[in-house]
Amino acid sequence: MTRLLLVEDNELNRDALGRLLTRRGFTVTFAPDGPKALELAERDAPDLILLDIGLPGMDGHEVAHALRARVATARIPIIALTAHATAHDRESALAAGCDDFEVKPVAMASLLARIEAQLAKRGHP
Repeated sequence: MTRLLLVEDNELNRDALGRLLTRRGFTVTFAPDGPKALELAERDAPDLILLDIGLPGMDGHEVAHALRARVATARIPIIALTAHATAHDRESALAAGCDDFEVKPVAMASLLARIEAQLAKRGHP
């Protein structure tokens, strides 16, 4: 079963997206902030990370940089989740180390396609 780490500070968004992903067959672990995301990513080695860019304190860009800098988490695919949809926002997320970008509110079909594409690139079934 594919394991996802969902990093989202908004509890309603976290719960709603988590339920949708669980119904699609994913095992979802949750982190409400950057430090917890780094801890869980290193401990659990998820297959993919869904990372809210607008986190308080340590934002998603900083989390992505930190994930890429650690040997244990450097190769885990990261999909940025953000309400900011400009080309600059996308470029910033990709430059920070994210592999893809999904705009909130999340369109489930689009997010699933992005997840599948990232997993396929890494040979995950």
